Amino acid sequence: MNEKAYKTMTGVGAGNLVIGIIILVVGLTTGILTIVNGGRLLKSKSDLMF
Repeated sequence: MNEKAYKTMTGVGAGNLVIGIIILVVGLTTGILTIVNGGRLLKSKSDLMF
């Protein structure tokens, strides 16, 4: 019985680690894209005429 619980905990722990890494990478990528796009908007602000 203990071996089954140990295997389950190992699988869940590894899955949580993978999900955490994926979330970290997606968050970092989204942040970088937001900063780049914001910079591009600020750079082209002077070209807008209303």
